[in-house]
Amino acid sequence: MIKAIIFDLDDTLLWDERSVQEAFKKTCEIANKKYNVDPELLEEKVRQQARKLYATYETYDFTKNIGINPFEGLWGDFDDAGESFQKMKEIVPHYRTNAWTRGLKEVGIEDEAFGYELAETFPVKRKESVFVYEETFTVLDQLKGKYKLALLTNGSPSLQQTKLEITPELVPYFDPIIISGNFGSGKPDPAIFTHALEELDVRANEAIMVGDNLMTDILGASKVEIASVWINHHDKVSDKVKPTYEITRLKEVLPLVNDLSK
Repeated sequence: MIKAIIFDLDDTLLWDERSVQEAFKKTCEIANKKYNVDPELLEEKVRQQARKLYATYETYDFTKNIGINPFEGLWGDFDDAGESFQKMKEIVPHYRTNAWTRGLKEVGIEDEAFGYELAETFPVKRKESVFVYEETFTVLDQLKGKYKLALLTNGSPSLQQTKLEITPELVPYFDPIIISGNFGSGKPDPAIFTHALEELDVRANEAIMVGDNLMTDILGASKVEIASVWINHHDKVSDKVKPTYEITRLKEVLPLVNDLSK
């Protein structure tokens, strides 16, 4: 019988992908007004440059382990304890400016000062662009009190906490809230899933993991024999990692959990 449900945060409960897209759109529109540049093309080039740059820094292996992606590097402060986070804090101001400046250059604009301006604007626009899936609170309301609910998210503690601060309605649903940057490693490391089970005081066969990412949420759950529910937003094919269950919308969790609890 299921006693606990472990939820991923980004693109499971929060629509992070759309938030990032909106932040890019708003920031690139500023460049469009100044230089009449195609905002979609600029976004594409900045994203490309951000990925390339991100992989060159000494913190790259650490960010992969914790689960911090290049676009989070464009708006996070990383004011967290630990040597690697402090290195990231030093790196990100240059990283942001370089990503935007190089992106501008790719579309024919050489203006480092403007690159800096856009780099400073993007974090503001990202914090303003808050999107939660429309069924998130309906689902959580129906599960709260019937099951133990945990939030298990990869990322920097300060950045993930910022996401929760700008959507404060989410926090009361969960105990515990586990952030990989606090734990020391991220999904799919089995250790963080074992830690979540210990915090919930349940066995693996009494829990279920709900997430959108095959290579972190689903793979990690399978390593400790937790049943998994993959939210397949984009009709992808799961060749390498097989979830226990597959759904397309978060709301489909409700009948599934009800069946498992009978």
